[in-house]
Amino acid sequence: MAGFWLGVVGVTCFAITLPATRLATGSAADPQLTPAFVTLGRAALAGLLSVLFLLVTRSRWPARRHWGPLLGAVCGNVIGYPLLLALALRSVTAVHAAVITALLPLVTAVAAALILGQRARPAFWACAVLGSALVVVFAWLRTHGQGGFGLAPADLLLLGAVVAASVGYVYGAQVTPELGAERVICWMCVLALPLTLPAALWLWPDTAAQPVRTASWLAFVYVGTVSMWAGFFAWFRGLDWGGALRVSQVQLLQPFLSMLFAVPLLGERLDALSLGFALAVVATVFVGRRLSRPAAQEPAA
Repeated sequence: MAGFWLGVVGVTCFAITLPATRLATGSAADPQLTPAFVTLGRAALAGLLSVLFLLVTRSRWPARRHWGPLLGAVCGNVIGYPLLLALALRSVTAVHAAVITALLPLVTAVAAALILGQRARPAFWACAVLGSALVVVFAWLRTHGQGGFGLAPADLLLLGAVVAASVGYVYGAQVTPELGAERVICWMCVLALPLTLPAALWLWPDTAAQPVRTASWLAFVYVGTVSMWAGFFAWFRGLDWGGALRVSQVQLLQPFLSMLFAVPLLGERLDALSLGFALAVVATVFVGRRLSRPAAQEPAA
């Protein structure tokens, strides 16, 4: 039972990431911290915490064979996903972004099938196509309702963020059995630290020229300490204690939790269109994840 609730804690931490990132960057009409600073700064903050963790636990350096997958995970999870997400959230609400990013578990399964060469059933690919189509239709309806046509640039950024995160997850999963889940996220952040720390200091905002609200700074600290670091500890430990098969289903609640947190944190409004499409996308993710599992092997004679 403890593993299940740790999984809930981890998913809740991740769900707050969308409204917290929007709060940190502000909107195009009311900008706060720049998306580049939020991306590199949160990674640098998590990297410093990771150095302390690895020193206290006396963790060994990864072997040479681990660095390739770790670098792929850095590109996807440390840089790609946070940057594209922060850029998109300057233009769209967290509620809107929650619907698009609800595809993440399904796209991760697609990335695993393509990168690792895993075979999947035709029905799984049908779910992947259906889920993607739902997201495209939702984004098109939003753009059309605002007087535009097609996909808005922010929607393309969000789709890119989903792809980047899913690829990073797959590469990180390749070394998790040998390094351990907590050390994978720590080594990812440490590997990026020579880039993220100097860049974050160089991009440090000039608050004298453009003041930044205290709430934006607090949101920045949250995405650096919790979204990028501590949330993974709760999530991975919950998967370990409670079983990945059972606890991973909690992730289906993440888009709805993101929507709920966006109401008090950002003053956003829930609407029937967003909730309806989020429910439909989550349903395809649920079915797709079931179909992506390999068939159970028959016991040996």
